[in-house]
Amino acid sequence: MNPNEACTLLPSLPQGAPVLVIRLRSLGDVVLTTPALAALHAWRPDLQTSVVVEAAFAPLLEGNPAVAEIIIATGTFSTAWELHRRKYPVVFNQHAGPASALMVGASRIPARVCWTGRQFSFLYNVLVPDAREFFGDRPVHTAEHRATQFYWTGMPRGPLPAAQVFPQPDAVASVAQKIQANGADPGAPYAILQPGGRYFTKRWAVDKFAALANWLRTARGLAPFVILGPGEEEVGAAVRQQIGGSATVFDSLSLRELIALTAGARLFVGNDAGPIHLAAALQRPVVAIFGSSSSVHWRPWETPSRVAQNDFPCNPCPGDKCYAFDEPRCILSVSVEQVREACEALLCNK
Repeated sequence: MNPNEACTLLPSLPQGAPVLVIRLRSLGDVVLTTPALAALHAWRPDLQTSVVVEAAFAPLLEGNPAVAEIIIATGTFSTAWELHRRKYPVVFNQHAGPASALMVGASRIPARVCWTGRQFSFLYNVLVPDAREFFGDRPVHTAEHRATQFYWTGMPRGPLPAAQVFPQPDAVASVAQKIQANGADPGAPYAILQPGGRYFTKRWAVDKFAALANWLRTARGLAPFVILGPGEEEVGAAVRQQIGGSATVFDSLSLRELIALTAGARLFVGNDAGPIHLAAALQRPVVAIFGSSSSVHWRPWETPSRVAQNDFPCNPCPGDKCYAFDEPRCILSVSVEQVREACEALLCNK
């Protein structure tokens, strides 16, 4: 398919046509796909957009008016067969990994859209140029990059809306019970602290979170709630040792409950990881602490926010180790005072 044909792909779809989007995981990535989905829905609300996602991340799309159907991914080829059976005219692969590429290829959907340069690119017949071709040399956020697939295939360009995630009533009730069961007042104002993260170069020190928790409680009257995710046992042990009884720790929330808990927070403070994007999608004020990764590409999108990060010539880097020093000075250099001032700026604007 040549570029001229690609640019008419979406406008030429008949009224009420089905559209397929694949975004299998992860928390932040699924959330940052929702601005592009919302833009598509605002432009052509008649289109029936289905999204393929892994079961663990499906709650991020519950209640979203831009999503007509959530399709749970199972095996690669069993899912591909189901997609083929449904006869979609077009699929947008927003995941772009090898498993999703094979899924797209095996589905035999006529128009198969992904970005250029991705694995198994021969399985696509609409290849979207990189973000620089769309936006020039200006910094491009991940949410904007996600929209380029729709722009290239005919959606008019324009400002992207905020991300959206919708808490469900049963999860809100469940979270209220868990807050009470942990000895906290469900009606009292609280701040959420998120000390986890994939790499140590992106994790602010737990003792600094402890100092911040104490300040939030004593100076701002906010109960500190600490959230921990799967696989964060080591961080959790440090949290319990260093923060102790001065904060309420939640380490077994479902994703639906995490959405509900975050929706009620007065403030969210976290490392560069999926939960900061969840908080932004719920329009919570966010202080995002960055170390090795790019805050230009991954800052909270379209919500009141502050980034706590210090400039280093080696930033960004892959983050799996420190490539420039004997320790990750980027994240270690972020001070409690720096983060506290960012919190003050957001709390004073409320």
